[in-house]
Amino acid sequence: MVISAGTVSSKIVVIASSTGGVQALECIFSDFPANIPPIVVVQHLPDGISRSFAYRLNNSLKCTVSEAKPGDIVRAGHILIAPGGLHIFLKENRGQLVVDCFSGKRLHGVMPAADVLFESASQVLKKNAVGVILTGMGADGAGGLLKMRKNGARTIGQDKDTSVVYGMPKVAKRIGAVEFELPLNRISSKIMQLSCS
Repeated sequence: MVISAGTVSSKIVVIASSTGGVQALECIFSDFPANIPPIVVVQHLPDGISRSFAYRLNNSLKCTVSEAKPGDIVRAGHILIAPGGLHIFLKENRGQLVVDCFSGKRLHGVMPAADVLFESASQVLKKNAVGVILTGMGADGAGGLLKMRKNGARTIGQDKDTSVVYGMPKVAKRIGAVEFELPLNRISSKIMQLSCS
């Protein structure tokens, strides 16, 4: 699988967050250098808010951030934010890794749902992925993260003390999906370490 020219990483990073996730993502991303691995994010946000969130991040970070559109190529140095009201998943298209989006049934009561992204990562990327589950209520992402780990991906969960709501990462840890449970201020460096190993 070809990712894109100039990538510094052999792995793709997929991240899920919900309640408290906007602040958690901003904290993690603010510590990133410009040459980050390719990142795709599901943050539970309504349509329109996801676009403004991506725009704000793009104006404050060293890397590029945009709201994902169907067919966007997953590139190093670029963060793609799932559009509100649409599921997002990874697929191969003519040798390149791209995202696609669709409107469907809500999963765990939400759309976009982290499990859709994580399950696609488990199938398409297998060991060439790093999965991260952050603060949020409910169980979205836990099952998909477990599939990722079983297929060889490295996985990270936010710890209880730094989570606004210790729901999604708690369920993921309970079912064995989390390899490394870390406080928020240690997650960005762990992402970089795992994605470059």
